[in-house]
Amino acid sequence: MKSLRWRYTRLPSQVEDALSGEEGEEKEEEEEEEPAPAPAIAPAPEDPTETQLAEASQLLGALEIRQLSPHLPARVTGHSWSLAFCTARDGFSLRRLYRQMEGHGGPVLLVLRDQDGQMFGAFSSSAIRLSKGFYGTGETFLFSFSPQLKVFKWTGSNSFFVKGDLDLLMMGSGSGEFGLWLDGDLYHGGSHPCATFDNEVLARQEQFCVKELEAWILS
Repeated sequence: MKSLRWRYTRLPSQVEDALSGEEGEEKEEEEEEEPAPAPAIAPAPEDPTETQLAEASQLLGALEIRQLSPHLPARVTGHSWSLAFCTARDGFSLRRLYRQMEGHGGPVLLVLRDQDGQMFGAFSSSAIRLSKGFYGTGETFLFSFSPQLKVFKWTGSNSFFVKGDLDLLMMGSGSGEFGLWLDGDLYHGGSHPCATFDNEVLARQEQFCVKELEAWILS
């Protein structure tokens, strides 16, 4: 008589099935709870009102531009500034400055540094040009960095804003004095208190010698 052999197969118990099911659910839950990758942050767009210079300035830095910008008319906001004239490139000549301004309607920012290191200038509501009399509007003003910015706006006392002769550029007047003047070689100049702007002397002395000068078209 042949012996019988039994085969024993171990069946999972209900407890093991339950535990196995719980482990699977935990794995699924862990996978679901995994945080999604953070979205890429797009760079902030440039401020459309921020002043853009068409080329680098030897006189104006970012700080000076930020300080001057709030005093400029709203109509120039957002426009790029283009360098129409600078003594480093075009030489010391008022007539050359007039020629460089031809074809431009303005407005213009005139900024200079004298031999003492003082920086100051003027904003003209229209281009600087030869003229028989004074021209411009009440938007015109004088300014100085000494070292903090000081702005001298139109007082309404007179309309002597800008006048361009062949050998003399004048800005602001009253009682025979000019708020700012430059001679034909753009090397000698002066500044005096005047009724147009009720300004202080822009330089450290009433007469000065120019070291650098730039004229920017703001439109």
